[in-house]
Amino acid sequence: MKNITKSLLGLAIVSASLVLGSSSTKAGQIAGEWFFGLWDCNIDGRPAQMQWKVVDDPQTSCSGGVCSTTSGVRLVGRFSDNGSAWIPLGKRFSSRQRQDLGIRYLGAEQDNWYLRYNSQTKIADGWTTWRRNRYPLQCRNRR
Repeated sequence: MKNITKSLLGLAIVSASLVLGSSSTKAGQIAGEWFFGLWDCNIDGRPAQMQWKVVDDPQTSCSGGVCSTTSGVRLVGRFSDNGSAWIPLGKRFSSRQRQDLGIRYLGAEQDNWYLRYNSQTKIADGWTTWRRNRYPLQCRNRR
């Protein structure tokens, strides 16, 4: 009985490896959006930085002592105002045709932001909000 259990467990591990190895997706394989990368920004007259990237995000689940890992990716955004700590950002929406980006600022006082990218000037213009007031935001990608 012990040898049969070891054999079945070995078969399950080999099967899982074959499945995962053939269907894995890596962050570098995802098509880029206009807002990906590191941006130098100006938020209401202050220097700032914004970054958007896709990172690997594997998920592992276990049941009855057998674990499996599924590959995946997720979008990570962050913002630093005038050299302060990086604060997470979330993507609310994006439009490739109009080159719009709706952003959710995920700091202590969460709010919605907006940018529109001009491919001719290579500048994204929009606004932030803080305590119900709107402030100008302009960013240029470092590419």
